[in-house]
Amino acid sequence: MRQNPPAATTDAARLIEQARGALQRGQLAEGEALARQALQLNADDQDALYLLAVIQRYMRRPLDALATINRLIELAPGYGRAHQERGHSLRALGQHEQARAAYQSAVDHNVGLLASWKMLVAIDTAAGRTEAAKIAQAQCDYLESLPEALQAVVSLIQENRIRKAEQQCRAFLQQNGHHTEAMRLLAEIGTKFNSYDDAEFLLESAIVLEPDNTNAHFDYVNLLHKRQKYEKALEEAKALQRKAPDKPQFELLYANQSLAIGEFDEAIAIYQRQAEAMPGNPTLHLSIGHAKKTIGQQAEAIAAYRRAYGVRPDFGDAYWSLANLKTYRFEPHEIEQMRDCEARSTTGLADRYHLCFALGKALEDRGEYAESFDYYERGNRLKRDELGYDWRRITAEMDRQKTHCGAALFDRFKGSGHEAPDPIFILGLPRAGSTLLEQILSSHSQVEGTLELPNILALSHRLDGQRRVGDAPNYPGNLADLSREDLARFGEDYIRDTRVHRKRGTPFFIDKMPNNFRHIALIHLILPNARIIDARRGAMGCCFSGFKQLFAEGQEFTYGLEEIGHYYHDYVGLMDHWDAVLPGKILRVQYEEVVADLETQVRRVLDFCGLPFEQACLDFHKTGRAVRTASSEQVRQPIFTSGVDQWENFSPWLDPLRAALGPGLAS
Repeated sequence: MRQNPPAATTDAARLIEQARGALQRGQLAEGEALARQALQLNADDQDALYLLAVIQRYMRRPLDALATINRLIELAPGYGRAHQERGHSLRALGQHEQARAAYQSAVDHNVGLLASWKMLVAIDTAAGRTEAAKIAQAQCDYLESLPEALQAVVSLIQENRIRKAEQQCRAFLQQNGHHTEAMRLLAEIGTKFNSYDDAEFLLESAIVLEPDNTNAHFDYVNLLHKRQKYEKALEEAKALQRKAPDKPQFELLYANQSLAIGEFDEAIAIYQRQAEAMPGNPTLHLSIGHAKKTIGQQAEAIAAYRRAYGVRPDFGDAYWSLANLKTYRFEPHEIEQMRDCEARSTTGLADRYHLCFALGKALEDRGEYAESFDYYERGNRLKRDELGYDWRRITAEMDRQKTHCGAALFDRFKGSGHEAPDPIFILGLPRAGSTLLEQILSSHSQVEGTLELPNILALSHRLDGQRRVGDAPNYPGNLADLSREDLARFGEDYIRDTRVHRKRGTPFFIDKMPNNFRHIALIHLILPNARIIDARRGAMGCCFSGFKQLFAEGQEFTYGLEEIGHYYHDYVGLMDHWDAVLPGKILRVQYEEVVADLETQVRRVLDFCGLPFEQACLDFHKTGRAVRTASSEQVRQPIFTSGVDQWENFSPWLDPLRAALGPGLAS
């Protein structure tokens, strides 16, 4: 039964609407009074704060407006329009450089804010920053070329109001037919819903309809990259370069694809050439660092990351990249610089939470655990607010797996699927030792390590299909409706589509996507001979290690102690279900046992996979291969025990985690 909103919420919304009407009529005093009444009902109402700041600025009270908007930014640091309004107030006070920083922050959060781009053009032109002004003008030209309806769609996407953006974009296409820019925007929306097949079709169609649309082609390459279709992405990146050979962003796109297929020298050469041409671009130095880290050149990676923050001292990603090496120790002056940058009001949201995670790691290494936890908690809160994750949704998803995927389903489809034994799935939670197991297994002559492959997740999204808000999920309930031919085809597709990642021609390969544990029924139905290994770590250590980690993308459940505790609890419950309905299918490997007795656990894993023992698996740290996860530097060292119980240093602050896990897991 749908519950009515509280009366105070309804009253506040009514007052805000009245205040907005007063502003539109020019009745500013009345509008201010109404906005303040709304804030009396809810002092943190973001709409009321934004409206009040606008009214105060219109009343030529920029200091009051600035105080109001700063309060809003504290509550919603990722709200681009709030940063734009801050820029307007600062500009009214004659503080043009501070205004520029606010406008830049606004477009960093919402690229569709035309007013901010125009202000950047004006301020940069007046200051003689010609190149920056050109970039801003190009954004203005693009946005102004769009119909107003699509300008609104761009802004809605940036504000993460994806459902409304989709509705407006589809409505526009229904009225305007094959509008290539609308198709491109709908594809962007589709990627946010993980509807990759639809997004790819839309972008392919847009390129056919308008071959010179480089924006669509650029997005197409990035989507292919996201889908890990790296060879196709490289081919399309080359084609895009031919369309506009003198555009640095297209050359860098090509470098990214080269990196993805292991052409490290080619990619690094491009990054370095562009860094020489644009020494003030910190992202280029960051890219060099990432490439060097992947191939194990740690000293060169460190130097590149330091150059990145040297160019822009508040570049949070550079500091976090150093921290994420796990073996790097910050100098005292670096820690002070990070503290200073994080404390500045002008620091952008993404830089701020990167700095918080880096400071958490730096202070943890120094044994300053209370302050370290404060920074970890702050970084997680900022990231959690940005994502809007709700753990209850994932709990419901896992419950559906238990409801629909029982012994009867597997008995019905016994003997179905594709018979290939090639894949070894290593799954579980991130930071549970899966990279270590991958490194051990891929050191075997018959096994190749690949990546965290998205193929199983993409198939699950495709089976779920497109749904309206509020509709019941189709998947996994519709697994019972599939035919044996469907299951065999899906298995064949998986083997074919993952072949691009297999360079060594070994009989077996590893798919290390951790979230695949939520789809073990699907894996078993389409690939019944695949091996599945559950990489597990003790609850407190695993959860706190995830809480400390800022992931490049995904893993939204890690950004809160309560959230990650519920996720681990649900994970254990689902794995218990799989053990009950698929006995003997999954090998559980406990991280702590691997650390305590490496050889016994290595032999156990090899026996499960039907592989003969090889000494190289014990000497895994000597294996030369690209490693792309957060544990890359750790798995290039022998086994060490110092990281097993690090969470105990933070024990006084972990009660929310214990409560979410429950006494059975938190002990």
